[in-house]
Amino acid sequence: MEPDVSIETSRQIRVAILPIGGPIPTSHLREYTSLIARHSRLDLASVASFYTEQQKSPFSQQPWDSGSLSFKFVLGGCSASPWEDFQPCRKVLAVLAICHLPSSSPHLDAVAAHFVDACRPYGSALATRCFAFCPSDAQLAEKKREDIVLLPSADRPAMEHHMLTLLQDLAASLLMEFEKWVLRAESTGTILKTPLDSQSSLGSEEVIKAKKRRLGRAQKTIGDYCLLAGSPADANAHYSTAIELARLTGDVFWHAGALEGSVCALLVDRVGQQDPAMEDEVKYRYYTVIQLYRRAFLQDNAQRVSTVSFELEATLKLARYLCRREHSKEVADLLMGAADGAKSLIDASDRLILFIEIARLFGSLGYRRKAAFFSRQVAQLYSQQESVTAAMSSLQVLTLTTDVYRVQSRKNVKKEQDVSTNLPQSIVALFESHWSTIQMVVLREILMSSIRAGDPLSAWGAGARLLRSFYPLITPAGQSGLASSLSNAADRLPSGTRCADPCLPFIRLHSFPFHPSQTDIIKRNPTKKEWWTGSAPTGPFIYTPFSKSGSNTGSNAAKDQSITWIVGEPVQVLVELANPCSFEIVVESIYLSVHSRNFDAFPVTVTLPPNTSKTVLLSGIPTKPGPVSIPGCIVHCFGVITEHLFKEVDNLLLGAAQGLVLSDPFRSCGSGKVKNVTFPSNINVLPSLPLLVSNLVGGAGANVLYEGEIRDITVNLTNAGSVPVEEVNISVSGKNLDSVIKVDNEKLGTVFPLKPGGEVSFTITLKAWQLGIADTESDARRVSREGSSPYLVIHYAGPLSSNPEESLPPGRRLVVPLNICVVQGLRFVQARLLSMEIPARFAENHTVIENGPDPVKTLVKIDPYKGSWGLRLLELELSNRTDVVFDLTVSIEEDDTAYHKTRIDRDYSARVLIPLEHFKLPVLDEISPKPELNASITALINKIKVRWHSGRNSHGELNVKEAVQLALQGAVLDILLPDPLTFGFRVVKDGDPIRACEVTALETVVRNNTKETIRLSLSVNCKDVAGENCCEGHDATVLWAGVLNNIHLEVPPLKEVAHSFSFYFLVPGDYSLQASAVIIDATEVLHARARTRTPDEPIFCRGSPFHVEVIGTT
Repeated sequence: MEPDVSIETSRQIRVAILPIGGPIPTSHLREYTSLIARHSRLDLASVASFYTEQQKSPFSQQPWDSGSLSFKFVLGGCSASPWEDFQPCRKVLAVLAICHLPSSSPHLDAVAAHFVDACRPYGSALATRCFAFCPSDAQLAEKKREDIVLLPSADRPAMEHHMLTLLQDLAASLLMEFEKWVLRAESTGTILKTPLDSQSSLGSEEVIKAKKRRLGRAQKTIGDYCLLAGSPADANAHYSTAIELARLTGDVFWHAGALEGSVCALLVDRVGQQDPAMEDEVKYRYYTVIQLYRRAFLQDNAQRVSTVSFELEATLKLARYLCRREHSKEVADLLMGAADGAKSLIDASDRLILFIEIARLFGSLGYRRKAAFFSRQVAQLYSQQESVTAAMSSLQVLTLTTDVYRVQSRKNVKKEQDVSTNLPQSIVALFESHWSTIQMVVLREILMSSIRAGDPLSAWGAGARLLRSFYPLITPAGQSGLASSLSNAADRLPSGTRCADPCLPFIRLHSFPFHPSQTDIIKRNPTKKEWWTGSAPTGPFIYTPFSKSGSNTGSNAAKDQSITWIVGEPVQVLVELANPCSFEIVVESIYLSVHSRNFDAFPVTVTLPPNTSKTVLLSGIPTKPGPVSIPGCIVHCFGVITEHLFKEVDNLLLGAAQGLVLSDPFRSCGSGKVKNVTFPSNINVLPSLPLLVSNLVGGAGANVLYEGEIRDITVNLTNAGSVPVEEVNISVSGKNLDSVIKVDNEKLGTVFPLKPGGEVSFTITLKAWQLGIADTESDARRVSREGSSPYLVIHYAGPLSSNPEESLPPGRRLVVPLNICVVQGLRFVQARLLSMEIPARFAENHTVIENGPDPVKTLVKIDPYKGSWGLRLLELELSNRTDVVFDLTVSIEEDDTAYHKTRIDRDYSARVLIPLEHFKLPVLDEISPKPELNASITALINKIKVRWHSGRNSHGELNVKEAVQLALQGAVLDILLPDPLTFGFRVVKDGDPIRACEVTALETVVRNNTKETIRLSLSVNCKDVAGENCCEGHDATVLWAGVLNNIHLEVPPLKEVAHSFSFYFLVPGDYSLQASAVIIDATEVLHARARTRTPDEPIFCRGSPFHVEVIGTT
């Protein structure tokens, strides 16, 4: 088998590149080969000027304008293949010798003799050339030779152009040689043999069989040379003949070869074209090729010559042709089938090439795990060879798989830019417990390959990763053996060698004592008087009792932390070391890893017994101002220096907590769980500065306030530094800024400058804010959310520098959290909108509708569009779950109505009814309801005020806007939106009451409240007090004249239409008149208002009943 095969391999002319004349420097050899290799494809049009047609060419359909010749350059040459007659592309058809004259013999004759010797093994070569680079002046002056081409030194473009010309001449020579071979084969014939042909005497049936097959094989070989010559049409014609002859003579193997060549000719002829039909044709032909190769193996198996390699090569060629995401399943099936065929390969090198190609194709598909699996198969085949080169190759291949198996070296891991975003992914990537066994096997293979390859540093890194990541799965004897391997590898390394992969012990940051100087530092601008403006506090070191636990230890907080150290002041960091293995670890030195040069770290020596942990105090001194970066510790252990990063151990512990890691090394050593501390990412060193310390009178606990409560808090400030404070500014920041009513800082101006040890105090007046719905729902205690308190921001600075040329010393910012805990006093339960309608009635004056009794005039207003009394009430239900009593007052702005106070005792609830003015949209259309309705609801809610009083001084206002808004949204639409049609009744004759046994002329009025004309079918009903219809049946008590049912009307937009009829009441009493209608051809707006299920569903409208009193006759 050959590597890197494809369908177009059959058209490639194999050219051997042979370095001669002595060793060539690597840089020059790389340059010379690159000059040649860049011309792997030459257009026939560029070759035509060098081509001479000595006789009629057999390539009658040669595409001189669009065709090309393809070359495959093999550096160092290759051995002859027994299958060269079967596939001429396996032959070395040309030899290019390259010679670097400065490093070879000065005599060109010696170079020519060496060239002849180098070409002798390649008897199949049809053309040879010798390129001699960098000749001397004396060599250039010699007589020009035909066998050696001298190439003087020149710039790169000139050399490329010269090489292109030489290769075009070589291509023309090969083309003419191909013509000679084809003409000779067509005239005299040729004998073609493969290892499959019988080696017995020629008197048997094999002779007869060979004679029958000779013509077909010759046609196939001529097609191969046509393909090499860049004439796919001629090749296809010969292949077609060869396929027919092979089918007739039963030459299965050559039949497959001819069919395979026809596919290549098809692709070359249609180069640049990609259509599904051609792709299906290629697949069909190649599947046939694979089946034919398989049949040839079964038929000729008696010859003990395997053709499985051709079947597998055909499979790889088809897989490479289809290697795209849309064919991934088919390609995967082909590759897995080829992998199964590896068992039939006899030669180990063939299996090696097969697995390499399978791994490469799986990698091209994106199947990284399958590619890694077959890469390991390649490494195993390399490891079976007893040579250093094979061991190095095995190591390189295994190193490529470490990324897939998540055991790669730290030097190969890309640096994460955002630790907070990639933290969960990095944990899964670094520690996948499901792969523990295979990860151990991969690392062990890398370790063994490194030892055989003589690479102690790679061996040490692989052993370190194996021991550090999988110590729980390794026996005590195995752990000791790995430790010995580490020591042996270190003995072969120079002293002080560093490795990117840490081993043991595990190191985590135990605690970080915050220095008082770590408060915020503000740069002062000499041209800006208020230098503190624009410097809002980041707040990473603000302490509040309601802050989330661990909020400052997460990756986001660590990224934003900024710590300041002072020059010359010692700093200390506590780290914890763990040895979870069964052998003792001697750490020769451990100290803080400082990437900057303004910090002196002090190393210490630690001895860790088996399965123990120890807390170590690491210290250092900042030496000069500037930033300090300390990502971890530098450890000298097992003879190699490594860097242990705190972040990696944090990921390890988090992975152990989530079950992604095999074991927690600290817990297995008996160490208790400590708070997750992350080293700040930004540490700066500054000179001495003043220092203020704050103190809240009454302690640092939270001040518990009910909503709206007002309270005074006293703040004390003390100068704990060695520099006086000369400038102070106090501001308020954070959330709920309106809760700080007043800051009484008038005393501050009289006591500054504040000398070291001085103290000053001032008062702050606070008002508790209103809690939101989210606070009350998420916390059963009904308190304010964590971190919602405001805080004081105090900017201060020391004296100015005496030297005007020096920059101003920076100022400082002190953040004083006020720690307010707001507790809900009254709990809002619910709000409901109540609607009540009172039927209208006919009075003695029939043309005027009664306005109702006087006591309810202020509460009830007539609906001019509906003909009924409307009453709107908003009900608020409040609950008091506190220990105090609240007096509640509800009012509506811009309303003179006075409401009485409502007292709510502890553990009691109360309901408050708020009469609302009547409001309704006058018109129903598809545009106006939503914005007007929302505006009406918002205006109504903003007018409602709920105020409370408790005790002598506590008072406030309950925020019910959001709750009322939420309550109204569900039911308010049906109440506020107008009906499409409204109905009314009136008596035509004025003045007289309605009497029984008299004809009474009536009218029903239908109003259209939309902006579209409505066609309808109207009906009028009259019912008695029992609810029975008075106009129908044998016992009807009301006679009528006119039309009462199926009255077809058309009402214009926003207009009224009246329909007249007469009633004759036989019996006095109370009656109810009610009108109803069915809308014909309703619009989409009406269907949406009526909430119909289908567009064809009828819309039925019914008006409110009108009360009619009929008196008897006198």
